[in-house]
Amino acid sequence: MTLFDQSPLHNVFVYGSFQEPAVVNLILECAPVIVSAQLSGYHLYRLKGRLHPCISPSENGVINGKILTGLTDAQLENLDMIEGPEYVRKTVEVVLTDTSEKMQVETFEWANKDDPDLYGEWDFEEWKRLHMEKFIEASKKFIEWKKNPNGKTREEFEKFVHEDA
Repeated sequence: MTLFDQSPLHNVFVYGSFQEPAVVNLILECAPVIVSAQLSGYHLYRLKGRLHPCISPSENGVINGKILTGLTDAQLENLDMIEGPEYVRKTVEVVLTDTSEKMQVETFEWANKDDPDLYGEWDFEEWKRLHMEKFIEASKKFIEWKKNPNGKTREEFEKFVHEDA
């Protein structure tokens, strides 16, 4: 960050694979300060055929997640890029787990709330056990691709985060 870079820093609520420091540190190429938080009014869904979850508005839903604090515009761009066009970035209010303090943050919501691929409840511990290794590999490939696309498209990267059919 240069002396002249006066961009505001971003706080982002994450609820899926980005709760895992090993994944975050790879994607952001640093280790941000991570704090626990809760988001109300949303449900954490599994997505048919994919290794990652999504959230969608749900009246009585509550999601436990993490806030990645102090992200730069470039780091936020990395998250935007890896999430892709199926997610929309929104500002939401979360409650910090430790202090009950409310905070405005950004999060990624599934763009198609009527998507038939949404189902059930995503489980972070299960993901860590079954899919984390593959996801870390995919994240490494993503960062390599971002630095040197070499004629490859985002779609080619995306197949790494789909379950083996």
